[in-house]
Amino acid sequence: MTQERKLAAPAVYPETEVYWQAAAKGKLMVKRCRDCGEYHHYPRSICPHCFSDNTEWCEARGTGTIYTYSVLWRTPVPYAIAYVTLDEGVSMMTNIVDCDLKGIRIGQKVRVTFKPTDGGPPMPMFTPD
Repeated sequence: MTQERKLAAPAVYPETEVYWQAAAKGKLMVKRCRDCGEYHHYPRSICPHCFSDNTEWCEARGTGTIYTYSVLWRTPVPYAIAYVTLDEGVSMMTNIVDCDLKGIRIGQKVRVTFKPTDGGPPMPMFTPD
């Protein structure tokens, strides 16, 4: 039986409230700039590409590819941290879960899953497809 890591509840700010409300419903949201068309993550009101404040929330497909990862073995519960490039083109830092940590590979296809946190909204993480 695999032991689950206890996850601290994320800080929810007015700027990210929509993101966390969607996570509670099992949806992954990203921001897209209406001026330059670029997606970005971590969600924020100003586009990091063109500095426009004309941004909107979009539901991501929840699928992507592992860009890079590292497995932390010297912890009470080993885990994998990774950058996943979503199919929308934006990368996000996350964890790879529900798999054999030794089997994780760069370029591997993954899909979003949501893990409970300690008293807060669930955290989006990814599992191999």
